[in-house]
Amino acid sequence: MKKILLGLIFFGISLTSFAQTSADYNYSIALKAFSMMQLPKVLNQTNTQDYTKMFANGVIFKFNDNQINYRISGNYFRKNNVEFDNTCATCEIANGKVTDYSFKVGFEKNFNYSRIQPYFGFDLGYRSNRFTGTVTPRSSMVQSTNQTADATKNGLVLTPVLGLKVNIIPQLSVFAESNLDFYYSYEKQDVTQPNGVGRTVTTYRKWEFLLNPISAGLQFSLNNKN
Repeated sequence: MKKILLGLIFFGISLTSFAQTSADYNYSIALKAFSMMQLPKVLNQTNTQDYTKMFANGVIFKFNDNQINYRISGNYFRKNNVEFDNTCATCEIANGKVTDYSFKVGFEKNFNYSRIQPYFGFDLGYRSNRFTGTVTPRSSMVQSTNQTADATKNGLVLTPVLGLKVNIIPQLSVFAESNLDFYYSYEKQDVTQPNGVGRTVTTYRKWEFLLNPISAGLQFSLNNKN
């Protein structure tokens, strides 16, 4: 029993000293290796609740101040040949390229100094989303005409964050976090008929709530304070 107690005490002291060492760095760089996110709605897209998998799509720079880290983050995603039902499953099919990127500033606060550190945070920033491609009727009763579509969204994003960080060694940590984007955007949809015989431009201002269940990656600590 005494050996067990001594072992637990030694383990606790080791974790404390380890955490103190890992906190002795001024800056950190976190690389997002994998993310699963909801993208903003494009045109009259029907599958807006689907999640998109992304790899190596973001980076976070952190300025460490004890339990509070000030963070600057950026995300970028681009994918060709994106296909989805437009308006309804039997109405139209859209196909094209999606480009989505964001830039945010904010903070995160650790709950403790231990090796396993849960944290919460909040980011504020700018997000842009663009789709360029074609929209084609699905019905054989309608003449097959490819309309050209260019839909853009630009606006403000507010993002509460909840995450977990595990220190492997003082200079290296593994992290995973989840967040919810409150996205207020100005949207412009520009749809052109074949040969330019007609053109429809519509604009909107609206809120979207986009869940990003997980982003995971590695964090590197730099510039020891001592």
